[in-house]
This record gives sequence, structure tokens and C-alpha cells, in this order.
Amino acid sequence: MNKYIKFLFDKKFRFGIQTARGKYNHLSDEEFLHKAYRINVGKKLNLDNPKTYNEKLQWLKLYNRKTEYTAMVDKFEAKKHVADKIGEEYIIPTLGVWDKFDAIDFSILPNQFVLKCTHNSGGLVICRNKNELNLVAARKKIETSLARNYFWQGREWPYKNVKPRIIAEEYISTSENDISNELVKDTSCFELQNKYGLLDYKFMCFDGKVKAFFLDIGVIGDSTGHAENYYRNVYDREGTLLPCKETRENYPQNITLPSCLPKMIEIAEKLSAGIPHIRVDLYCISETNIKVGELTFFHGSGLSNIFVPSEWDYKFGEWINLPQKLFT
Repeated sequence: MNKYIKFLFDKKFRFGIQTARGKYNHLSDEEFLHKAYRINVGKKLNLDNPKTYNEKLQWLKLYNRKTEYTAMVDKFEAKKHVADKIGEEYIIPTLGVWDKFDAIDFSILPNQFVLKCTHNSGGLVICRNKNELNLVAARKKIETSLARNYFWQGREWPYKNVKPRIIAEEYISTSENDISNELVKDTSCFELQNKYGLLDYKFMCFDGKVKAFFLDIGVIGDSTGHAENYYRNVYDREGTLLPCKETRENYPQNITLPSCLPKMIEIAEKLSAGIPHIRVDLYCISETNIKVGELTFFHGSGLSNIFVPSEWDYKFGEWINLPQKLFT
């Protein structure tokens, strides 16, 4: 009943449901993005002279299309791309790859692992104890994800031709304690990982240079995927907390960042070279153990990002130098 009421009165929710059901598949990419931007951002999309970060992401969706981008967003193929660029030591090991859920041989998987769909964002199942894994829920989550072409959700072109598959990855965690509400003045990123699980370092790269990064805290949720609510700090490349928020609230303590931050920036810049804008997600498991999470061309699809104050939408937008229109 609550979802029905929300469908009636929440136009963003209604648009998302209708998009998932294919109602707008007949629209051209440009027509869809004009409609989606107006509903989700609440403004008219300016593609002739885009200024904000969110506007420029829509422009890049339409006019910066390179065939290699498809492999870079494929969660299986991207591992080869990353290994070629920076080495296999930065790859989260793959335990298996399958075309359908029923093909998974759970007997060969370890007690802890992560299932991911290769072709989308959100097709995720986290298994912390194989004996307690809800196979019914896992099957539903994975098969629902496999049946949908993620491209139609936000017209993110690189996903259009990714082959839908399932991969199992090693489960990586440093979590030792339950989430605590007890706050002290300062904390370190590794102390936070002991409370919340792995932190996500999302490096915002522009023409191969890191201008800022997001630190997501508490993002790991239950077995069906990411947490609904978590913290996000926004830093400059030197690790100084910026006077802004992006979509989520800041963590209420000062955080000491890892000393390997320069190494993470080096990795992100190698992986982003020659690309107008890409987000490189890394995990810092320890000062000497860094892993690549994923490569994302359209953070929040440019449709769900809320900058506070709003001028930071323009600041991030200034960092994107739009290339010549390209179709391949």
C-alpha cells in the first residue's frame, strides 16, 4: 500500500518504476534525458551550453561514445583492463563467472563471497556465511538484475551492449565490530573500517587528473546489497575536507586519511588517462593493500546528485572539459 501511495504522489518514484517497465524505451536518448532531467533534477536540461556537473554528464552520455568504454564498465572485462594498466595485484580475485543463477556451483565457493551482475549497478549479493545465505532472495535479486538492460534506466551508453553475467568475487572486509554510536573527537579510516566495513574511495578524475574524491562510510549493507543510508565526505586531492556535501551527510568526526592516499591518486590517474571524466573507485584494505572496485563514467547518472551548496554543481562542472562530439 505504501508503494502504491508513493507511486501516485511521488513523480520521481513513479518515473523510475515506469522507466524500469519500459514505458519510455521508445524515446530517443536525447528525448529521454530531457524528460528524466526535468523530473529528477527539477530543471530544464541545457545541452547546447551545459554548465553544471549534472548537465555535462548528460552531454557526455550522448556525445562521448567510445567502444572501449563498454569493457571498462563490464565488471568482468574491466578486471583485464585494470590489470593491463596497473597490474593484477590491484584486482579483487574472481571466483567464477556464469550466465545464469542455476549454473552457480555453490559447493565450490568459500564460506564468504560476493555475487555481482557484470552489466549493471546494484545487482549485488553479499554472502558472509554460506550456511545462512537466503538462496531464494539471492536468486530473485540476481535474476531480476539479469533480466534488465541497465542502459534504459539512465541511457548510460557504455552499458548498452554489456553481456549480462554473474561473477563471484572474494569477500574482502576488515570489519571486526558492530556499528557503534559512541563518537570521539577524531578517528582514522581504519578504525571506521573496523566498525562499518570497507570504506569506498571514489576518485573524481578529469582528463586524467584527480580533482576531488568522495569517502563513503557505512555503504556495505545486508546480503541484498548496499545500505540505503550512509555517510559521504568530499575532499580535495590533498585530503582536505571541502565545505560542501554531495547527496549524503558528512561523517560527524574528523577522519585521519591513510598515508597511501598519494598512491591511490596515482592509480586513479593512470586508470583515467585520456578520459574527459570518470570515477575510479578504490578500496584501501591496508596501507599496502589497495584494490580497484569499479570504473564509473556517470556518477549518480547525473540525475540523483545533490550538491550543497548548489554552486559546487557548477564547480565540478567546470572541471569537465567537453571533447569533440564522438560516436563509435
